[in-house]
Amino acid sequence: MDIDTSQIYFPAEDTYLLIKAARTEVKQEDRVLEIGTGSGAVAKSVAEITPAVLAVEINPHAAQYAREVNGIEVIRGDLFDPVCGEFDLILFNAPYLPTDPAERFDDWLEYALDGGPSGRDVVERFLREAPSRLATFGRILLLISSLTGMNEILKLCHAQGFIALVTAEERQEDGETLYVLRISRDLCSLCGT
Repeated sequence: MDIDTSQIYFPAEDTYLLIKAARTEVKQEDRVLEIGTGSGAVAKSVAEITPAVLAVEINPHAAQYAREVNGIEVIRGDLFDPVCGEFDLILFNAPYLPTDPAERFDDWLEYALDGGPSGRDVVERFLREAPSRLATFGRILLLISSLTGMNEILKLCHAQGFIALVTAEERQEDGETLYVLRISRDLCSLCGT
């Protein structure tokens, strides 16, 4: 297949913020999973610290680009569907733009941008599925936008037994703020205290 680069989400402000947070968080012994790797820029950056990096990407053009250009081990699939096992660190620059169904383009790039009408559709699925792939003491770095609704995201995290803290943020010129949430299990809830 020829790679159509117009269908790939290339690094932008959100990508660079997640890279910075991930490089601060990752440990050499971590098993890392990046969901929605896009061009593979985040996974490539983290792979400089730990060799155990796996990525998932639904877009065939982006998956092939990440594999061939950035040397990332990529599995094609939707969120956690194609992976087994647990990971110490899970990274996700979620599609967070609120998108009305009438605004959809129905192309591969849309998977990187379209968060559904609330901007939280993909994040909700991700948070429901993440516990089965996260090691007991694992961490998630989730990039979201102020457009997505911080309070609603925190409620979703809590509903899944997670604690979420803002570990990085960056205000954009248009007034939007990007956040990286560091999410981990609420271990007290696991032991009943």
